[in-house]
Amino acid sequence: MSSEHLSKQFDADLETLRSGVLQMGGLVESQIRGAIEAFTNGNADLIEQIVAAEVRVNECEVQIDDDCSHIIVKRQPAAGDLRLIMAISKTVTDLERIGDEAEKIARMSKQIHDRGHTDLHRFANIRHAADIALSMLRQALDAFARLDTAQAASIIRQDMAIDIEFRSILRQLITFMMEDPRTISTALEIVWIAKAVERIGDHAKNIAEDVIYIVKGTDVRHTAVEVVEREALG
Repeated sequence: MSSEHLSKQFDADLETLRSGVLQMGGLVESQIRGAIEAFTNGNADLIEQIVAAEVRVNECEVQIDDDCSHIIVKRQPAAGDLRLIMAISKTVTDLERIGDEAEKIARMSKQIHDRGHTDLHRFANIRHAADIALSMLRQALDAFARLDTAQAASIIRQDMAIDIEFRSILRQLITFMMEDPRTISTALEIVWIAKAVERIGDHAKNIAEDVIYIVKGTDVRHTAVEVVEREALG
């Protein structure tokens, strides 16, 4: 078998991996949108769909990790190809955890609506924070598809906006509980939902950091955002 044929097959294997990540990302995006919709309207059927989708997300993670292992053993990749495979393995872990957070939002939403506390218009900022997190994930997957380090750096900076929203939601919930102690159970469940949204943003940021690692070979975790931007744009 010619080296050219082997090279083309290796490229095809890598492209299959990349496509798998993007498909898994699309499934997780759908989970988040559904979870936030369930928080808003308490749709029981939608909640069940989100919980059921978690099984598919887990299957995707296992399959892609298995494919990564087989490629490493079979192809013995080096340099940029090895970085790509390592980053894909980390990215699918983050996507699986995002799926976990979406499921958590759905389950908490079910408890809130089952209890009958549906006056949630006061928490529109949770939906706003979720919109930011979902946009970050979408951009992170786009940056991964195009290996765009500039876009990856912008996502990392956006994570600060979700942190600000989360702190604002906590302050609002404290006021809510002080005004009416009967709402404490619901308020605590909303705290879990807000924290899940914040964690989704964290995982999207992790994926963006992986993009920079693939392209630049630099680990930018736990690095000031200004330094990350210089590295990404340099």
